Amino acid sequence: MQKYLVAVATYNEMENLPELVQKIGESLPDADVLVVDDGSPDGTGDWAAEREKEDSRFFLIERGAKKGLGTAVFEAFRFAVDRGYDYLINMDADFSHPPETLPRLVETAEAERADVVIGSRYVRGGKIVGWPFRRKVMSRGINFLARVALGLSTKDNSGSFRCYRVEALRRLDPARIRSRGYSFFEEILFRLKQAGATFREIPITFTDRVRGSSKINKKEAVGALLLLTRIGLERPRR
Repeated sequence: MQKYLVAVATYNEMENLPELVQKIGESLPDADVLVVDDGSPDGTGDWAAEREKEDSRFFLIERGAKKGLGTAVFEAFRFAVDRGYDYLINMDADFSHPPETLPRLVETAEAERADVVIGSRYVRGGKIVGWPFRRKVMSRGINFLARVALGLSTKDNSGSFRCYRVEALRRLDPARIRSRGYSFFEEILFRLKQAGATFREIPITFTDRVRGSSKINKKEAVGALLLLTRIGLERPRR
């Protein structure tokens, strides 16, 4: 039996989390669920703490304050490695990532023995619903930079909806990871590529959140671009 963990990083997601956890259970009933909460004042962490008491397959890491999305996801990596899971699936809490796609992520990872399977907006069949033109341009620009600066061949490098083979995560060196925020997702692909990981992408329909507010802003986006450029300078040049 393979062990699956679905990880969700949260900050003020009380409007979404209970329903999302239900949908995860319906789509991937063999998976455990981990919530990494950064001290949400809206009660997200409180709800998750109560759920943890009732459900032996639900876990909470409560960090008490906002420390960055990248560090929250890396907490989930550590948890998956320490607890001996075979696969870790990361997804957003706001239903932008369709829970019904979870089985296909896992099936692709197992069938193709891929270290990372990306739920991709930018391969054939993938699409984005609800984003303004400016947001689409910004996302395309970040993904183009990731491919050029980091030497990545994958098309959707900024999306967080991914299935990781935990054995591949064991090869990561935490000391080398510099991103704390949204640039973590591009950097982690770069670090995994350096470690010899293999990648696949499957199409998804990404739907902009309906409830709650987005956590990304212009300052975060600019900071991500600058950091990715600096990380790209680490690549050996032929």
